[in-house]
Amino acid sequence: MTAVAIIGGGKLGEALLSGLIAAGRPPSSLRLSEADQGRARALGEQLGIRTGSIPEVAEGADVVVISVKPTDVDAVLRELVVPLRDSAVDQLVVSFAAGVPIAQYEAGLPAGTPVIRLMSNTPIRARQAMTAAAPGRFARDGHLALTAELLEPLGDLVVVAESKLNAVTAVAGSGPAYVYLLAEAMVDAAVSVGLEHRLARQMVRQTIIGAAALLSEEGAVAQDLRSEVTSPGGTTAAALVELERKGLRAAVIDAVQAATARSAELGKPKPSGS
Repeated sequence: MTAVAIIGGGKLGEALLSGLIAAGRPPSSLRLSEADQGRARALGEQLGIRTGSIPEVAEGADVVVISVKPTDVDAVLRELVVPLRDSAVDQLVVSFAAGVPIAQYEAGLPAGTPVIRLMSNTPIRARQAMTAAAPGRFARDGHLALTAELLEPLGDLVVVAESKLNAVTAVAGSGPAYVYLLAEAMVDAAVSVGLEHRLARQMVRQTIIGAAALLSEEGAVAQDLRSEVTSPGGTTAAALVELERKGLRAAVIDAVQAATARSAELGKPKPSGS
């Protein structure tokens, strides 16, 4: 069984660990390093996994997962140099740290270390993530296959060039917030036409879940599904006319473009001394 070391026990690290165990991976194959010792101890006891320092958990691990804040990545890399350099196994480093380029990992780790940069989203907690993997110069097909083995039980996984990750961030990484905002607006609208608040939340929640289920069917296309609901001259048609008139489509396009630009900005190297 592949040994996996996860560095960073925040919400993402916990979601990864819980998801992997729920998908059938034995806790004995998982290790965690978390700076907050109290949290590390609690997660270790709760999940039945081994915890320790970064060098301790990275030693002999087949995959080292970095799930810390971007500002903490350099410190993590410094602690990984020795265990990766002295390892007797081919170790893969994958990272969820937003905005940190692959070149930074390859410069800070022993020469030839395979690195895969990942971008995922919060539905990973429900094992419904959309994750994109961008391989570095030394990552081979076998490393991508190993990444897929780990992450596909937690949702969908696609392989993209690193240059596409800003767009992935804008669509998949930020995307859940767009859906939640739509849900909020639908609840408010339902209340405005006379539905009780609790009923409105239930109806909106299940409507979104049901629509997503249809959209997930093989060959489903959003435009076709929308057409199925829209009878000529009916209630849905009247509603869609208003949404288009108020610029919903243009607003979504502008939002994704703004998020893409912001992601690119956040990924730029900071001036020294800043």
